[in-house]
Amino acid sequence: MQFKQNRWTLAGAFAAIAATVALSIPAVRSQGTPTVKIDGSSTVYPITEAVAEEFQKAKQGAMRVTVGISGTGGGFKKFCAGQTDISNASRPIKDSEVQACKSAGINYIELPVAYDAITVVVHPSNPLTSISTAELKKMWEPAAQGKIMKWNQINSSWPDKALKLYGPGADSGTFDYFTEEINGKSQASRTDYTPSEDDNVLVQGVSRDQGALGYFGYAYYENNKGKLKSLAINGVKPSLDTVNNGSYKPLSRPIFIYVSTNALKRPEVKAFVEYYLQNSAQLSKEVGYVPLPSNMQQQAISRLQSQN
Repeated sequence: MQFKQNRWTLAGAFAAIAATVALSIPAVRSQGTPTVKIDGSSTVYPITEAVAEEFQKAKQGAMRVTVGISGTGGGFKKFCAGQTDISNASRPIKDSEVQACKSAGINYIELPVAYDAITVVVHPSNPLTSISTAELKKMWEPAAQGKIMKWNQINSSWPDKALKLYGPGADSGTFDYFTEEINGKSQASRTDYTPSEDDNVLVQGVSRDQGALGYFGYAYYENNKGKLKSLAINGVKPSLDTVNNGSYKPLSRPIFIYVSTNALKRPEVKAFVEYYLQNSAQLSKEVGYVPLPSNMQQQAISRLQSQN
């Protein structure tokens, strides 16, 4: 299968029009077609969307998959309310979400599907090539709000230019992970920036603003690198190699799908998740993420098989 890079442009347009993106199947088959409902992380969306597209082709429209983008937190709200079968997540489920699912009688299994490198990007005209975690903290910490408004306030050698920040919204797992690793506490961040749970919106914002900086999943950089520049973190650039060898710290992390065990009893959900795990290595690499090591992939498959 040849991956189409323009898929992300189309995905962004669809996501802006509707909260849920229904992938293409013959219209005449949609009425009464067994459907798998997925929502959650914008970071995990590229892999899940690619898997869903190939799965539907393989099933020739006999099964349908819908994939929404509401952020990891937003996805878990729907999942724990029983509104979806699978939740895309760019971080592990929180204790409060575990309790919400438990209270609603929703049991689940956690399945890692790939590794991601949270990528810090700027406009291509920006002279910077690297940034430290200390400089990122000075830029993004709550104390920076309304005070750090220019690049040279962070580093005197940087441009005397207005700083415009773009980042995930508060329902995003990427926001949770970034704020914990950079600012020392999950969800601790300045709020005077442009937020979105849809990474395509962040891509467009940074690519059009010479004073911008943003962060999001590596796949969105990889598929838009003609109009963005990625920054090295503490001297290390994000890449498949630096994630694999462990040198891209601290912004590399596993990403997941959470599957309702009750939903797994339905043939369409079971077939889709099996297809996902069998093809995640190939498709994660094609969309710009790092495939799991073979032992982790096998553990995920074994975890799924133990539900039979």
